[in-house]
Amino acid sequence: MYSDLVHSTKEARHKRGVAVAVEDLSRSFGGTKALDGVSLSIPSGTVLSVLGPNGAGKTTLIRILATLLPAGGGRAWIAGHDVAREPHAVRSLIGLTGQFAAVDEQLTGRENLRLVGRLSHLGERVARRRADELLEVVGLTEVAGRPVRTYSGGMRRRVDIAAGLVASPSVLFLDEPTTGLDPRGRLDVWALIADLVGRGTTLLLTTQYLEEADRLADRIAVLDRGRVVAEGSSDELKRKVGGEVLEVRLADPAAVPEALRAARDLAAGDTRLHGDCLSIPAAAASGTVVRAVRVLDAAGVEVADIALRRPTLDDVFLSLTGRPASKEAA
Repeated sequence: MYSDLVHSTKEARHKRGVAVAVEDLSRSFGGTKALDGVSLSIPSGTVLSVLGPNGAGKTTLIRILATLLPAGGGRAWIAGHDVAREPHAVRSLIGLTGQFAAVDEQLTGRENLRLVGRLSHLGERVARRRADELLEVVGLTEVAGRPVRTYSGGMRRRVDIAAGLVASPSVLFLDEPTTGLDPRGRLDVWALIADLVGRGTTLLLTTQYLEEADRLADRIAVLDRGRVVAEGSSDELKRKVGGEVLEVRLADPAAVPEALRAARDLAAGDTRLHGDCLSIPAAAASGTVVRAVRVLDAAGVEVADIALRRPTLDDVFLSLTGRPASKEAA
């Protein structure tokens, strides 16, 4: 499926507007395969989210693309430049924000960005101007003169992302950018990412949060144990599950065995159990709720709540891997 996007020449890649191209990438650590033949591509100005639990290979992929780690096999290109053969050219095109904020807490937000600018050889005047521009972009102008140690987690993360933008990269790698943030901090970072996309930045975003991928990405690649097990838009992936999902919350948790037996007559796939709640893939939406109430009532199962919903990315991950992503992440 990638042959029409991944070619052997820089010219062909550039003409097709592919910012990032990965072909059969692999990497092992001892006897463990972190990446096992990963292929993907990101058109310029779009967001690809690599979704997967801890240990899926997401960070290894980022480190290889950022020239921080050699690949064991396969090839990768950033804007037509071979990652392994042209690392200096690649570094001039990319920005990277890792899983944990890499800012100096003793410096102010403004000082951190100016320091990154000087390290990027921008010169004092340009570094100052760029720092002020980015502080406005990330919404931190009012607190720019405060030490970063006084910032909230979300504010520190925004400074960290801004640091990755100082050199005006055409491609930005965000490796689990909201890990460890509270809900407010996560929303702040999501708003920033959406703004960056609106400005034309190409993003590769790794995450283990299903909602994050659903909200931010143009396309999603589901990574499991070093392999891409599915790729597509959020809606395309959800269609792989098929149909609606019937959510049934039981009035009495002790009735789970009877409810599971009754669900066999309703389910179009594997039924999932979360405590006292059943998630039942439904073959069709029409009449499903009424039929479910009748079947459960006939089985002597009292229902506290019942509703139909669209499949989520968690449903997709379960159908593809046999495991819910939330359990893997935990």
